[in-house]
Amino acid sequence: MFGELLKRLTQPEPDTLPDEDARLALTALLVRVARADNHYSDGEKQRIDAINARRYGLGPGATDALRREAESLEAEAPDTVRFTRAIKDAVPYEERLAVLEALWDVVLADGERAQEEDALVRMVSSFLGISDRDSALARQAVDARR
Repeated sequence: MFGELLKRLTQPEPDTLPDEDARLALTALLVRVARADNHYSDGEKQRIDAINARRYGLGPGATDALRREAESLEAEAPDTVRFTRAIKDAVPYEERLAVLEALWDVVLADGERAQEEDALVRMVSSFLGISDRDSALARQAVDARR
């Protein structure tokens, strides 16, 4: 089902993704981070839906459908290293930075910074080509909104 998108993402020099594919890939990354601690809670799902509603102007049905599709893509996606590097090559920096904020938002959704989630976001940040400084600023921005 997602074979074509994954193929485009993992080709040696991926093209910039169309908006719909970028939404799906980036939401799958949110799902991957939420699942990192082996506890994918309703609160994390709701946070992902809220992020997508805010970022993309989607209503409840559309955010739920996007998240469910992203859950399936995440399950089929290659290892985090390849998947994240592919996103880096296909998505502009500003969008990747916004996604990093969203990742921190998901990590902090349950009020805890699980070690597994925290480590995955730090790794993903690096693979997305985002500096440690920008990652820290993204986390601080999310903390400030809480």
